Amino acid sequence: MSAVAGQPASISLIGRARHRLRTHVTEHPALYLPIARAKRALRLDVRDLQRQVINSRTELVIEGYTRCGTTFAVYALQLSQERPVRLAHHWHAPAQLIEAAHRKVPALLVIRRPEDAILSQLVREPNVTIHDALVAYSRFYECLFPYRHSFVVGEFEQVTHEFGPVIRKLNARFGTSFAEFVHTDANVRECLELIKLRGTLSKTLFGFESGEVSREQLDREVQSVGGAKLLDAGDVWDTKDAWVPSEDRTRAKAALREQWLQQPSLAKLRERAQLVYQAHVDGR
Repeated sequence: MSAVAGQPASISLIGRARHRLRTHVTEHPALYLPIARAKRALRLDVRDLQRQVINSRTELVIEGYTRCGTTFAVYALQLSQERPVRLAHHWHAPAQLIEAAHRKVPALLVIRRPEDAILSQLVREPNVTIHDALVAYSRFYECLFPYRHSFVVGEFEQVTHEFGPVIRKLNARFGTSFAEFVHTDANVRECLELIKLRGTLSKTLFGFESGEVSREQLDREVQSVGGAKLLDAGDVWDTKDAWVPSEDRTRAKAALREQWLQQPSLAKLRERAQLVYQAHVDGR
């Protein structure tokens, strides 16, 4: 590990090339969405079940750059409804939102301050460089500017602390009637408890996220195992895959923040990302 950054001293060139290729491909629905559908259908990685691709049954798309509040938005929305809502979500690909614009499907773009989103990403993905993450963040949101009237923007702080008005904007923009999430301690706690269980890779839980499993079905399974785990014993919980704050990740981000601030070569990329963020937030 580097002494200042907390990142690996050498990051694979192949890994960087793969990350950069994904950044480009995910901007194009015709290229990326067939790949995403194939990955999910083949189930080569069970984690692909966490995600859903836009299709003819999709009622709402919720997407954003990684670590921007997509997971909380998905759970807060589903837990507020009387029936499951068919969602496309969690591919962290602008292609999903571009396709939603083409199909005229309601969509929510989640966004977070670039420093917070990227440092959180690097804790979870240590083989991504700050440089590449800054480029990917900016490209993600820049390619969506032509479609800005086809989605509602939910800023991370509002999504995680006052999501009801965001849902209200969705309803006003698209003529939908989604029930609003009420930010009580009990409701937020329920969201976070379910989010903590994502690391079990439960098909039932992921089905609930996508609107394929009802609240009643999910409750029955959670209650049947006492809420501790939703899959067989032996499934591994990896703390880096957690979707809620932790002291370990806070410390890791503090180390990365030094590199974020100290590298002069990142200044223009930081400025670009901040301008992109501000443009979306100001235009929401």
